[in-house]
Amino acid sequence: MGCRLAAGPGQGRQGWLVRQTSSFRHWVTPDGSAGPTGEGGFKAEAGRYHLYVALICPWASRTLIARKLKGLEDVISVSVVEPDLSDQGWHFGDPTEAEGASYMHEIYTRADPTISGRATVPVLWDKKRGTIVNNESADILRMLNSGFGDLADHSIDLYPADLREDIEALNDRIYPSLNNGVYRAGFATTQVAYEEAFCEVFAMLDELEERLGDGRGFLLGGRFTEADVRLFVTLVRFDVAYHGLFKCNLRRIADYPALSRYQARILAIPGVRDTVSIDHIKRGYYSIKALNPTGIVPVGPECSLG
Repeated sequence: MGCRLAAGPGQGRQGWLVRQTSSFRHWVTPDGSAGPTGEGGFKAEAGRYHLYVALICPWASRTLIARKLKGLEDVISVSVVEPDLSDQGWHFGDPTEAEGASYMHEIYTRADPTISGRATVPVLWDKKRGTIVNNESADILRMLNSGFGDLADHSIDLYPADLREDIEALNDRIYPSLNNGVYRAGFATTQVAYEEAFCEVFAMLDELEERLGDGRGFLLGGRFTEADVRLFVTLVRFDVAYHGLFKCNLRRIADYPALSRYQARILAIPGVRDTVSIDHIKRGYYSIKALNPTGIVPVGPECSLG
């Protein structure tokens, strides 16, 4: 899954949000063998791969956190698109950082001149073969965790074998109701679709507040996993974007004591705060013309995240 807000998400029956399927599903592996999907030939090598992200985007931020925590900053280069959404989609402030491209869609057509659809982020690009390896954030998150072998820091494992079943179960519940639920509410075009998504968002937040209220450090106890990464990127955007712009305004994360402590705990992990830009988040979301035609960015709420 990736962000493609510039063109606006598709709409399904009765105003429900429908997300676009990711187009490129290859995997980087330590020996270049094929991963769970796609073809082989993408061997882990320092300096070979480049990550395109948007700091506004929760899906892209998953991959930035993994890149930080796994110590891959000197292995995988990165380009950050501008936060303000353009009529042509994600765009680059400095084309020299994107191999001369001005827009993200140019990167896609370099990989496949016949491709159609919206240009999403994140994108993992192979400089050697001149193509996109993968544009599915869930895949990229996992390959950054395990696909780069000895090039990565093994002291942290975001997808440990003994917790995988529990991680999958949490992801399967939190994604539709909260991670994507805020988008379903924000882009709903009927009252019934909006209210359904709204109720699911806050039912899940209430459930997570209770879960984290027992004193556990993270979702699955004392270990920080990809389930926490996926939840955190939504929580950190909630009060400054989803609460107002997406009409998810029953409560703020600041009104949930356990979730607030949990968010602060993750922000304190070395490197995580570097992946969060409240300025990009606010400017980016409030530049969505379909939801905020004047383009005015609110001054509040007060936020100490940086």
